[in-house]
Amino acid sequence: MGRAIRGLVAAVVVATLAAGCARSGGLDGDLTDDWAALPAAGPFTPAAGVCQVADFTPTVGLDGYEPVGCDLPHRVETVHVGAFGVDRPAPPALGSAELRTAFADCDTRASGYVGDNWRAGRLRLAVALPTGPGWAAGSRWYRCDLSELTTVEAAAAVVTRTGSLRDALKGTSPLRLGCQRSAGAARKVTLAPVDCRTAHDAEFAGVWAAPDKPYPRKDADWAPFYTGCYTALAKYAGVPDDPMLRFRSGVVVRPPGAGRWVAGDRGVRCYLWLTDRTVTASLKAAGPGKLPVRTR
Repeated sequence: MGRAIRGLVAAVVVATLAAGCARSGGLDGDLTDDWAALPAAGPFTPAAGVCQVADFTPTVGLDGYEPVGCDLPHRVETVHVGAFGVDRPAPPALGSAELRTAFADCDTRASGYVGDNWRAGRLRLAVALPTGPGWAAGSRWYRCDLSELTTVEAAAAVVTRTGSLRDALKGTSPLRLGCQRSAGAARKVTLAPVDCRTAHDAEFAGVWAAPDKPYPRKDADWAPFYTGCYTALAKYAGVPDDPMLRFRSGVVVRPPGAGRWVAGDRGVRCYLWLTDRTVTASLKAAGPGKLPVRTR
């Protein structure tokens, strides 16, 4: 009896499938030849406009790629993903023209993303590349990553933040560099942010774009950096950019480190620095009256 029932069930199933195929509007009854072929596996490419919980890493593979929404706590935000030429046999080396070009693209994209030069804020830009196996599999991208820092001084640490950096430097922003209080002297001066209404002796004045030359090594190599920052200071404070400018104010010059320089970073942060007094207001557009020529 059991064998007969199993045979009856099998017959019903076959009949049902046959009837279904007969009503399928043109199917030929072969259930395997009408599915579209799956696309071939392609190289991994990360997305822009997403964030990462983990710290920045210079190379990224699919196994370590875990994007999250920027409304969740994170430490890195990807602002753009660009592409190298497909004919490159290996990732570009540190210091190569290709990597400097990628950094320059990321520099422009990041500033557009946040609404001002990203160096005007407590931010760091870095460029990530595919891993070696990823490159061998066909990945040719570079990723532009921004992180918020506790400070842009030497003791900087990455902040775990919530919320996107998009338009973060449009208008007033707690990320924006402003008035500072200095400690130390000459090239060993350190800066700490303060409210402009409290006594302070320094202020972020802008960014000078250094030329694409080897990293400065000798004292004479630094002279153009000071000249460039004095020009940024004059524009910021609304005073003449002339030989008397150095008697109105000093400058603090903050270039990128040697490693970042090799990677293509040419942006120099410039600070107005009063070595003879303190003030309790911003000196932006203050003019010669608020920044007089010192007589001694």
